[in-house]
Amino acid sequence: MTGDYDAGYDQLNETQRDAVDWNDGPALVLAGPGSGKTTVITMRIARVLRDTPEKNFRILALTFTNKAADEMRSRVSTLSPGQDLRLFIGTFHAFCSQVLRQHGAHLGIPPDFTIYNLDDDRRQVLRAAKRQVGNNAPRDDEKKILERIDKLKSWFVPPSDTQRRFRDPAEGAKYAVLYQAYEDELRRLNALDFNALLFQTHNLFSTYPAIAQRYQRTYPYWLIDEFQDTNSAQYRLIKAMAAPGFTNILVVADDDQIIYEWNGASYKQLATFRTEYEPAILQLPTNYRCPAAIVAAVNKLVKQNSTRTPDKAPLVAGKTVTHYPEHECVRLFTYQTDKDEAAGIAVTIVRAPKETWGETVVLARNRSLLERLLPHLKAAGVSSVIAQRRDQFLTPQYRWLQACLRQIVRPQDENNVVQLINALNRATGLSLDPKDLLDQATEDAVQCLTAWTAAVRATDNQHLTTIAQALDHARAHPDQFRAFIKTCEQAFQDMEEESSDELLEDRTAWKELTVSINQAVGRDAGIDHFLQQLDLRSKEPAPPPDAVRLMTIHAAKGTEADHVYLIGMAEDYIPSFQSVKKGDASPEMEEERRNCFVAITRAKEQLTLSTARVYQGYGKKTSRFLIELGLIPPPRAEKQRVETA
Repeated sequence: MTGDYDAGYDQLNETQRDAVDWNDGPALVLAGPGSGKTTVITMRIARVLRDTPEKNFRILALTFTNKAADEMRSRVSTLSPGQDLRLFIGTFHAFCSQVLRQHGAHLGIPPDFTIYNLDDDRRQVLRAAKRQVGNNAPRDDEKKILERIDKLKSWFVPPSDTQRRFRDPAEGAKYAVLYQAYEDELRRLNALDFNALLFQTHNLFSTYPAIAQRYQRTYPYWLIDEFQDTNSAQYRLIKAMAAPGFTNILVVADDDQIIYEWNGASYKQLATFRTEYEPAILQLPTNYRCPAAIVAAVNKLVKQNSTRTPDKAPLVAGKTVTHYPEHECVRLFTYQTDKDEAAGIAVTIVRAPKETWGETVVLARNRSLLERLLPHLKAAGVSSVIAQRRDQFLTPQYRWLQACLRQIVRPQDENNVVQLINALNRATGLSLDPKDLLDQATEDAVQCLTAWTAAVRATDNQHLTTIAQALDHARAHPDQFRAFIKTCEQAFQDMEEESSDELLEDRTAWKELTVSINQAVGRDAGIDHFLQQLDLRSKEPAPPPDAVRLMTIHAAKGTEADHVYLIGMAEDYIPSFQSVKKGDASPEMEEERRNCFVAITRAKEQLTLSTARVYQGYGKKTSRFLIELGLIPPPRAEKQRVETA
């Protein structure tokens, strides 16, 4: 047992130790915010590895973001050094990608498939499919068609079973034909879209149960983080992999933090897991993150919800040292208009010590409120950024670089070679026509790319010649792709007299991605593994360390900061207009209450809430959640107090 492990174990409370020491059988760890769940998960992994030094089995740990997976992997590496090969820690999609690369051949999926997770890629596939089916295609726009195909895949519905899912048989027949053509085009390109990763892995385990049982033997311990965020597809995948009777599954969840119902997350998944697996339930209610005043407030709020685990314990304040007296840990500011709110919150942040800005997060239910605040912070000289997931790079240079790696891996991809050529045209002012090049190459992507690099070299531009030569070399020697990346980055820097902000952002993001990917798959991983990770990860760089972060509540999951501002605490904002319309007892209102719960429990030292009487020219009532938090009196009590005064 390492010193790091011993020191960490000694600091755990009794219930945390029970979870770390849990051995076999199903278990549900109800872990409230700030309860040390990541510590518990990583220490349990380290403990199992430490207790079985002579074994060669692996541990499977699934989570929902690469950021969370990277943090868990780093902690386990510290607690149990040298054991990296004995575990998989990653997202559901990353795990499914690995499974399909190893066993997808049973379904006719080659191991070198590409993942299409960008809208541009998928639209190209859809257009090719529509050309194939002609007048038999639905008349809906591309966005709606792709959304419907995504929904069918999330339900694990194949094209052959599509028609009966539609109320209108004629429309269903059109979608069935187009869906099949879409799948045929993906197969021709040796590609899978994002939702197909779960769909096909479920198909693999269901069709070939021996493969599922092999994974049960290889991974006799399963851990699932943020289990409350699982949708029906993810839960069905776990069941298929666990069939017929594998139950050694430990899940960590908090039903008070279910805020992704739009993506299929539901309290029902937790209830079903309890019914089907009959797990032992371990509760971690002690919150070590938030001051006692915040813990007391959110307990009042969340008890209004009915869809919670029976006998769930309320949060307990475990933080013993705070920088503010109790009455200053929660502040409420009221403004006349949303413009006043944005200006006032900016002034409050500006007046705080500059060293606190990097530990300040501003949250809102929707992005528009953040966009209203950002200019005020910028004008006052506050380093600030709206954080959001970014599925592709901002600049044509880095989109080109990613496209080059894809082309090396999948040389026959005509759609990608077109994007590659167009990206460098935008980056450098070239005007090479991909259609002409494809025609000259008899529509063969390999010949087209060869013709293109020859045309680039013929420009007599030394930097472009260097890029073209580097790509030709990388195509012949894929194992040297890292040298190719360095050559191209240097060439782009040499070509730029002054780098734009977007180019600097992409350059930073690429460097950070390279570091995190190396940690995930190793520095010696091949181009296919590197590209797989690159395709699945957000292309957003980390904000500067002194920057105020502006985030929607959904984007803030997993975030914490000393100073948290939750703005827009008004009816139709939080709770949202849709939930207000559904009514106070609706599932939608309960989810909005959980959104508020999640936002508030990000605060480590001080929480500031704000509201205005007028938003976008319309009068709004103060959010009912402020009443439920105990921060303002209910309307009747407020009226009586005024009359008495």
